Amino acid sequence: MEGVSKHFKRPHEQMHTLKERALHPFRRSGFDQFTAVDDVGFHVEEGEFFGIVGRNGSGKSTLLKLIAGIYQSNGGEIWVNGRMSTFIELGVGFNPDLAARDNVILNGIMLGLTPAQARERYEQVLEFSELQEFETVKLKNYSSGMHVRLAFAVMIQVDADVLLIDEVLAVGDAAFQQKCFDQFNKLRDAGRTICLVTHDMPSVKRFCHRAMLMERGQVVAIGDPELIGERYLEQNFQRESATGRDQPAHADDDRFGDGSARFTQLWVQSPDDEPLEAAPQGKELVVKATVEFTADVEDPSVGITISNQDRQPVFATSSVWTNEHTGRFRAGDVARLTLRFPNILSPGRYHVTPQISHRGSGNRLIDRYPRMISFIVTGTVDTGGVVALEHDLHFDRIEALA
Repeated sequence: MEGVSKHFKRPHEQMHTLKERALHPFRRSGFDQFTAVDDVGFHVEEGEFFGIVGRNGSGKSTLLKLIAGIYQSNGGEIWVNGRMSTFIELGVGFNPDLAARDNVILNGIMLGLTPAQARERYEQVLEFSELQEFETVKLKNYSSGMHVRLAFAVMIQVDADVLLIDEVLAVGDAAFQQKCFDQFNKLRDAGRTICLVTHDMPSVKRFCHRAMLMERGQVVAIGDPELIGERYLEQNFQRESATGRDQPAHADDDRFGDGSARFTQLWVQSPDDEPLEAAPQGKELVVKATVEFTADVEDPSVGITISNQDRQPVFATSSVWTNEHTGRFRAGDVARLTLRFPNILSPGRYHVTPQISHRGSGNRLIDRYPRMISFIVTGTVDTGGVVALEHDLHFDRIEALA
């Protein structure tokens, strides 16, 4: 996609009935131009799982509809290489007066299957959607969750090269969402190209190779899913200062927060205060951090997340969960954060992310520094799992051959 824009006209005044037009035949309504997508350019590689995030009204869904060809752009160029399947808006492509079978076959044909292929895959679609007992019911009598089940099941059966998925999965129940997530893993492993629009940051970090943050129709940033997720949260939970302006984030691209305090030091050591770059497996491990306050803060929440080299969180803790009250701090105060835990991590490199935020304010961050430091765990026990837990494993004969 290069330089793509999409504009809509918004009338100043709308007339909805014939009576209004008859009473005011010469009234003319002016228009405003609303720019939903503004000079957007990016590329998605073959086999890449690409996330698109942003606040409501940022242009995410419009962008997906432009790629799908539902909307025509007002400028720029879009190229898509391969067969495309879309899951963008609830009910699109379905006839509410037809039952499941007819809708599945028609939808499959519209997505590129032959009539014979669509009929052959009907049973698989019905099995995945778990709607066998409702296959003779007209779709106008389906709930929104049932529509999601059927539409998603059709989408994954058309063997598309490129899948466009909007956040309509949020309508489904928890069990079916997990089923969809399992399917995402299969599609990802199969090398399908997927563009996912969502507000669910854990899904972005879990599945996406890269992600893009949008705001007011423009691209704010493209890059690592975890950093994009952090910027999205920062964008959502910004607070206005006394002057009415947004609080600025840190100058560091990788840091987030209002700057009331900063992590100035972070290190890993043994219980005997010996600094460690390599932490032996099976020994107690201590993580310490120094925090300097630049403003008065009442009872901040502090926490630490440890992630592996694949950037998957393997351990996290916070003073919120322990209901610990940290106290009152003044500008100029310095505090120490200490974490002790038994090192049952498998050998490998791990990253430490410290965080401090205002208590009771959701994600109103003071300072979060993703992967501020890293350390290596050494040991002889590498089971292939994330941790090496103490355990008993037995294999005993319970019946002998006569």
